[in-house]
Amino acid sequence: MWEVLGALDRLAEWAETVDHSSYLTEQREGVGTARRVQVKRTTLVETVTEWEPGRALAYDIEGLPPFVPPVSNRWTLRATDGGTEVTLATTLGGGDSVPARLIERLLGRPLRRSARMLMDGLAAAAPRAAG
Repeated sequence: MWEVLGALDRLAEWAETVDHSSYLTEQREGVGTARRVQVKRTTLVETVTEWEPGRALAYDIEGLPPFVPPVSNRWTLRATDGGTEVTLATTLGGGDSVPARLIERLLGRPLRRSARMLMDGLAAAAPRAAG
């Protein structure tokens, strides 16, 4: 799994909604590495905030519409008897105001759908990377 997640520039190969992905930094791994992600007409910049090979990858996402609060994703991997358990947590940093909670409610469903697609894509890509 880490071989797939850690190859940041290859996201478009396994994430269904991503049209293109590439490095924005000369750095290819570790905290501070950044990638450009193209989703239709939207260009996102994802900057790594946590990098623990085989265990965790987290990144902040920039480039969403201005009304969207800060968003970050955190992948965790845990070895099990049958392979690897993977979780993905998306955090919306909108605060506790009424407008922030409303935006979180509006974005909840599309963010869950996106997370599901990412998990499905990773699950399909991991066996190919291993074999």
